[in-house]
Amino acid sequence: MKKEAIRNAKTFDELLDIKYGKVGSSVRDEYEAKANYFVISEMMKEAIKDAHITQEQLADKIGTKKSYISRLENGKVDIQLSTLFKIFETGLGRKIQFTIL
Repeated sequence: MKKEAIRNAKTFDELLDIKYGKVGSSVRDEYEAKANYFVISEMMKEAIKDAHITQEQLADKIGTKKSYISRLENGKVDIQLSTLFKIFETGLGRKIQFTIL
């Protein structure tokens, strides 16, 4: 039944509702949090690549360890907001802007 519903989904939002539940459910909230973290880690990887620096160089710039940068890139550790700003603004020369809905 669920496989058929997934095949018949017309929009991405409908697919997410079927697979992870409606917005606000615990399973959907967990999925959304992981998806957002994945996006941030991918943006960080791309910004490091664009800056032509290594994880070690970035770590030195912001006063942390290369292993921490690696764990962030691979989604193995949560990031504090202050660290996120430090990585992008101090370490990579980028600006961060958030939208709260």
